Amino acid sequence: MPALGQTLTPVGVTILAIALASGLWLFIRPDRTPASHELWTFAEGHAEMYEQLVERWEIENDLGITLLSMAALERRMMGGFLSDAPLAGLIEIERRMAARAFAGPVEAIGFTDLAPRLEAEGLLESINPASFGPWRVGNKIFGIPHDVHPVMLSYRADICEQYGVDIGAIETWDDFEREMRKVMIDQNADGEIDHYPIAFGLTHRDQLELLLLQAGGGLFDANAKPMLDSDANAGTLVRLSRWIAGEEPIAADAAWDTAGGQSQLISGRALCSFVPDWQCQVWRNKMPQLAGKVRLLPLPAWEPGARRTSVWGGTMLAIAKGNPHQDELWALAKRLYLSPESARALYEESGIISPIADRWDDPIYDTPDPYFMGQTKGRDYIDLANQIPARHPSVFNEEALDLLSTALSTLVRERRAGEQNDANLAQRAAALLQQAQTTLKSRMQRQGSWRDLEAR
Repeated sequence: MPALGQTLTPVGVTILAIALASGLWLFIRPDRTPASHELWTFAEGHAEMYEQLVERWEIENDLGITLLSMAALERRMMGGFLSDAPLAGLIEIERRMAARAFAGPVEAIGFTDLAPRLEAEGLLESINPASFGPWRVGNKIFGIPHDVHPVMLSYRADICEQYGVDIGAIETWDDFEREMRKVMIDQNADGEIDHYPIAFGLTHRDQLELLLLQAGGGLFDANAKPMLDSDANAGTLVRLSRWIAGEEPIAADAAWDTAGGQSQLISGRALCSFVPDWQCQVWRNKMPQLAGKVRLLPLPAWEPGARRTSVWGGTMLAIAKGNPHQDELWALAKRLYLSPESARALYEESGIISPIADRWDDPIYDTPDPYFMGQTKGRDYIDLANQIPARHPSVFNEEALDLLSTALSTLVRERRAGEQNDANLAQRAAALLQQAQTTLKSRMQRQGSWRDLEAR
């Protein structure tokens, strides 16, 4: 058998030498010590920001960041709650994921109640109060809020100016409909209206919920009791059904997160859209063609002097209840969520305003944004932060929203069948919501027993 060197070309010998050297380094190098604590998150942007902060603070040995899909994080989280499966000390979850985490009796929730620590350190007063809503069960608070997420309305300033829309005259949704109907013209004579005032449709569930909340309605009250049959919900559904299928409908089904919807927003077929603070960066990345053409205004109110914003989305950082290092985890959580550096990074990287009122005087929020025609949108969102409506967690949130969506679909069908009298439709909406309320209560009673068993 020939020697090894005689069977390899010079290039092969070089490759072999590199491989042997690499193998030797892997054999003799010390393994990197795992971080003392771990944070699970579902959001890629959050993970990148936390990794940068951890590196800047030189605490890599104290905290490791793990990015998981929402489904994987939820499975691991619930597995840790219900068994001895490994669980990160810090867990970041989105509002919808909290429904599973908060299922069953309060004592079965696998997160630490942070209310005593928040109160002892004066943080209940410095954090925007409504931001605690999705993470509060009774007098217990299971997470530090990541955000406020007030909502404004984007509008095509170039098109509004072209058609003589007076944005300054818009205070209420009645004003909005009056002014924005000026753009509903078939200018090119092709038989189609060129611009519709607002992006909304039957599948826009998040926008449906934010409008119900803005109007004073919603899904559940502070005692976790369903409130589907509220007068505010009924009135909202009647108006939204008119937007979609009235005698002169004003809505275009342009979803911001689909290619077709983005095309309608870029072309101006849909003139206005609901935009929470976190979505501004998404628009910049997904629809660069709109740079310098759009601005933001507070949501029109349902009544003069009423709330000019709503809320969409939400995230919290929680501490696993069974972890023995509660003080260390609390210190890390505060640094990631409550420090001036994290608040600034949050706005710079994601356009999200901090829930910490003490941070709102940072001049970064007064930076003009060229995408929104030089508007200081950070300051505008902050000016609305104290107006966001309260939200209350329930494992039945999605079921409640399903029932309200079904009621809206029914009203739209009846309008399309010829019923356009708002008074008649208001009575119909009230009846539909009474039925929805009864249905939801029945489901809650029927499912409550097995949810309690699952949580235990």
